Amino acid sequence: MSAAQQRWLAAWAALLSGAVSLGFLPVTRLVAVWILLVALGLIAAIWYWASRRSEPVTDLHLDNLPDATYRQPVVLVCGDLPQAWPESSAVLTVTQGCWIRVEDHQDLAQVARQVLWLRPDWGRQLSVMVSVCPQKHADGEALTSRLLALRWQISQLRKETGQSVPLVLNGQAGSAMMNDQLWQAAIPGEGVSVWRESSAPSAIAAWVTTGGAMAMQQQVVMNSLISWFHHHVKAVFIDENPDIPVIAPAAVLWGIGPILAGSLASSIWTAWLSRHTAMQRVAGWQPVGTDSTVLSLFPDFVLPLLPEGQGLTPRARAWRYGLTLFTFAAIAALLSSGWHNRQLLHRVSFDIARYDRIAMDDYGPKAAAVVQLHEDAAQLDEWARNGVPLRMSLGLYQGERLRMPVLDAIRSWVPAPPPPKPQPESEPVPKIVRLDSMSLFASGSAELKAGSTKMLINSLVGIKARPGWLIVVAGHSDNTGNPQLNQTLSLKRAEAVRNWMRDTGDVPESCFAVQGYGAGRPIATNDTAEGRALNRRVEISLVPQADACQIPDTPSASSQDDGAPQHNGE
Repeated sequence: MSAAQQRWLAAWAALLSGAVSLGFLPVTRLVAVWILLVALGLIAAIWYWASRRSEPVTDLHLDNLPDATYRQPVVLVCGDLPQAWPESSAVLTVTQGCWIRVEDHQDLAQVARQVLWLRPDWGRQLSVMVSVCPQKHADGEALTSRLLALRWQISQLRKETGQSVPLVLNGQAGSAMMNDQLWQAAIPGEGVSVWRESSAPSAIAAWVTTGGAMAMQQQVVMNSLISWFHHHVKAVFIDENPDIPVIAPAAVLWGIGPILAGSLASSIWTAWLSRHTAMQRVAGWQPVGTDSTVLSLFPDFVLPLLPEGQGLTPRARAWRYGLTLFTFAAIAALLSSGWHNRQLLHRVSFDIARYDRIAMDDYGPKAAAVVQLHEDAAQLDEWARNGVPLRMSLGLYQGERLRMPVLDAIRSWVPAPPPPKPQPESEPVPKIVRLDSMSLFASGSAELKAGSTKMLINSLVGIKARPGWLIVVAGHSDNTGNPQLNQTLSLKRAEAVRNWMRDTGDVPESCFAVQGYGAGRPIATNDTAEGRALNRRVEISLVPQADACQIPDTPSASSQDDGAPQHNGE
């Protein structure tokens, strides 16, 4: 990915981290800020590491490398070239793929690392072709040593990239017997076929049959090249070696053409031919030229047989990473929103259950539970009017299903009855005052004794003349003697007490009522002397009566307690 795409992903990750941390996580604000800072630090560290990876040090020039979206085979070419490299850059792009030259002094794994650093998505489409021209080598052991080094580098490249980097072995020779480039390829599972630019691929037998004597002579030279290549090149890669793993080629190519640059007059190729044919320096064994603009430098026909890139483009990969980050953020937000709604459901349900458990006549705890329900209802109503908070949203909000149960519980509450209003204090009714007749009167007499005044004053101190109250004076006797005489005597004694109260306190006549009951209302038994003594009495009491005791010049509706006569003897 480009630096701009990396910056975009870092900004996107930071934005998602902030939204999830501050808007959804079920933690306090301080903890959410700390989590966000840690996430931003991690994002910054990853971005710094990705943008500061060291570029491999190499003098390989890859200026015209195809762009990152290129998905055709890319082949690293090692070894000999039959002609000079046609480009100033190490990259040669053709219709069916791309060839990248690896010079002899360069390390294959290092060049591959640089290519993958520039194009990280090319791992699947990368291949290696080892090209050997035996006419350019005079020392067979030096060639074997070089091929073993390439075998080791390819094994290391496979280990580093984790890809199965296919190997193509290519043997080329120049011969004057050829008028154009002849290729033969051995592909596993398909046998050996002939490839020529002027015709379609065909079997060797068909080509020899149609080509006549010239084709037969060319095939003899080709068979010699195939035999030499098998013993001195292919065997180096497939022979067992305890230090280097076997690398089986995906394809083996042999090419013979009239042009070959840098061929030696005496080489391991001519030595091989002399040893197997007993002929020395046959003219047809050497090429007729060193350069050509007509003949193809590489076997382009093998490119469709090699793996192509199947990965995503950097832009598509950036979009995929962005979508992956969004998916993780969405999952975290959904889980957090679900947790918040679960807590809301549990809290409000608990408040409703607590309210239901309290008896209705337990007014104090019931009122406290109702207060909590009112708070819950206010919060739910606010969210219903102004919108659900972000942390509760994402389609998981449970508040609407809680509003009606909360309101129903509130409506069912019956408040405590108000305390009873204090009754106005009624004016106390004086108690009945009982006077002993024998202390006031002589036996059979209705006249007050001379010493009875003090007793009357002390006993009648609570009896006052008031408007609307009638002073009732009642006389009583025992059952001794004539009942009629007893009744008359009791009445006269009551009148005597009334007269004393009237005269002493200047109380109007209308304030009094006098009654004589005789022995009709005893308060004790008359069978004993003590009971008869109690029954001989005079009782004075106040009885309410609207028109009673209207003192002159005094309205009947107003109380005149302070102005009423006080029977206190003063």
